[in-house]
Amino acid sequence: MALCRNWKTYSLQGYRSFSILCRQCDASALKIHSNVNVSPKRLLFWEKDRKGGYDAKEKVSTLQHIMKGFKEIKSEFKLLGEEAKEFLAADPLLIARPGETDLLWCFNEPKVLEQFVTTSDSDHNQGYSSCSFSPSPAGRALFHGYLDTRVPKDGRVKKAGYCALRSQRTRKAFKREATYNWHLYNTLVVKLRGDGRSYLLNISCEGYYDITWNDIYHYVLFTRGGPYWQIAKIPFSKFILGSKGLIQDKQSRMRLDRVTHFGISCGDKIDGPFNLELEYIGLEFDPTHDEDFAYEMYKTDRYIVGV
Repeated sequence: MALCRNWKTYSLQGYRSFSILCRQCDASALKIHSNVNVSPKRLLFWEKDRKGGYDAKEKVSTLQHIMKGFKEIKSEFKLLGEEAKEFLAADPLLIARPGETDLLWCFNEPKVLEQFVTTSDSDHNQGYSSCSFSPSPAGRALFHGYLDTRVPKDGRVKKAGYCALRSQRTRKAFKREATYNWHLYNTLVVKLRGDGRSYLLNISCEGYYDITWNDIYHYVLFTRGGPYWQIAKIPFSKFILGSKGLIQDKQSRMRLDRVTHFGISCGDKIDGPFNLELEYIGLEFDPTHDEDFAYEMYKTDRYIVGV
């Protein structure tokens, strides 16, 4: 489209258009082009990173990366040898024995606690809560801290008050990412001693596509106060799908062969200290439980729930 009679040539360079105009029309043409965005842009459910903007990685130089890599070569080759022995010698499990609990984490040694990390809103300057995961006086693991629902006066944060415990990503030799395979089981078993608060059990199932990076299955766990231990057995069919703290309209069963993390969070909006003592976390196959998924699985129209 010519802007004036002095318009001479029209050319395309990439996604932007340029015109050779006279001096009088040059300023007006630049103003028009600055207000028009002709570069392609996707307006889809695209996730830039897995953390959703919560970048907690340390800034490490290339030299430090190299030095750290040389220190870990010996341990990585050891893991590779164990992985090869397991592949050649071990027979795959075809069926889980009913009524027996296979332990995932037994918190009787301090090195097991190192497989978990804690985080709270104060770690990202979004609140004043704090938490830690340390050995308990009984020789087990204690997830404890202080929950504070005060909102920082920065004009950005609207809600505050959470503390979370999460297992680290399981990896093979040389930092290759792996997943837990729980398809032989249908029940999660947790032996705990609580303080009367309610906690949220979280199981992450990160898929291949970026839209599934934040898929987490939740279950509300109510604890008893007092000195007695309790064993909670929760079927996987009772976990409900959520993403970034929002329950999804379109529910689906958990991919038990694609589990990446297990976690526990405290965010019941009650200010004060909390204490949750853990002895073990395991899996069990219950032959009497034949439920696939406890929530609505009926087909809905696309304009109601998009898939």
